[in-house]
Amino acid sequence: MRHGPAEDRADSGLDGDRALTEAGRKRVKSVARLLVDVSEVPSHVITSPLVRAVQTAEIVALTTKMDSRSGSVEVRRELSPGSGAEAGAMAQRLSAEGCKRVLFVGHEPDLSALASSLLGAFDRPFDKAMVIGLKLPLLGMARLRFVLDAKALRFEPVGT
Repeated sequence: MRHGPAEDRADSGLDGDRALTEAGRKRVKSVARLLVDVSEVPSHVITSPLVRAVQTAEIVALTTKMDSRSGSVEVRRELSPGSGAEAGAMAQRLSAEGCKRVLFVGHEPDLSALASSLLGAFDRPFDKAMVIGLKLPLLGMARLRFVLDAKALRFEPVGT
């Protein structure tokens, strides 16, 4: 999931401090509600340490009631902008450990690059608050399961 729409500039002047806008918070909450409606609630959320991503992760956790199901939000530098292959290695490791329904919250163009590396190709940029679902096998390429268009609030299952 890409973080929701954020302010153009933080009071501190630092990009990492940019917070979600009110419209961004509403969009993320709507996306999280749709994840509940289509039975795609994450059991664990891993987020970039940037403020807008952490806020997105927290809204998803609260809206989907992850805390009541022993879910958690974890902040990891592997999802920071420009972290490269670290997120892919983390995804593969979590899959090998049997982790399911893990939601990564990050940034563009890193998320598109991550999806492309796991799927072999992915040519669609992530809009703000967009979610894609992947099935990661122990060996081979991942399979795209769904795309959640955050602007249209449309859930598009892919394949079977």
